[in-house]
Amino acid sequence: MTTQVLNGLAVEVDGDDDGEALLCIHGLGGSSNNWTPILPALGGFRRIRPDLPGSARSPLPADGRALSIDSYVDAMLRLLSSLDIASVHVTAHSMGTIVAQHLAVRSPGTVKSLALFGPLAAPPDAARPNIAARANAARGGAAAMQEIADAIVKAATSTQTKEQQPAVLALVRESVMRQSPEGYAQSCAALADAQSAALERLNMPTLLVTGDQDGVAPVANVQAMQARIAGSRLVVLDGCGHWTTFEQPQRCMQALEAFYAALR
Repeated sequence: MTTQVLNGLAVEVDGDDDGEALLCIHGLGGSSNNWTPILPALGGFRRIRPDLPGSARSPLPADGRALSIDSYVDAMLRLLSSLDIASVHVTAHSMGTIVAQHLAVRSPGTVKSLALFGPLAAPPDAARPNIAARANAARGGAAAMQEIADAIVKAATSTQTKEQQPAVLALVRESVMRQSPEGYAQSCAALADAQSAALERLNMPTLLVTGDQDGVAPVANVQAMQARIAGSRLVVLDGCGHWTTFEQPQRCMQALEAFYAALR
């Protein structure tokens, strides 16, 4: 495994050097470690796992440009260019799925397939003020980030995870608490302003995976996405909340292995 700093981003590049490239895009409060539990299902790929600008080990943009979905897409395109990668498969989680969808629409020749976990086209309008309020709260510093992390653990994981997987709760909490307050705040603002990509224009194989207790990406909302993406496949995980790859890694791997096997 090689960790590099490319275009200001912390990036882990590993896997099969001769395999097809796979870009892994985490979500709000995440990092490259969102993919660690499911790496065995990605063994045949050259895996590129960045920390998004302002998240985890990656600083905010040096030019002072505010984060946005468009700026994330720009960062991913620059990253691929710096690695001399012309086309990739993409897997993403949560806010990262919005980035992935916009990437695929803007540069369709770049994206070979999409595997989207806890996917959303955009936040529901009713949720936007709460996300913006979380951005303001995050600027309260470490104590505020702890409160946010505790609230996310409570609201975004399933009943079964809370009862049976205390280590997953700690992992989700740590993932959020490791974010810088300003980076997380700007990430929240980017999500609050996110708009849907033109999903009807997506023509690459697409897998949608959500949990039956995912309040961020409820099954009904993901079904609506499926209806907009021709030929897409939906998998619903029982007893799972929003942190799919942490809460149900084995079943996520099964879904991915079946998806990629069909592509080959």
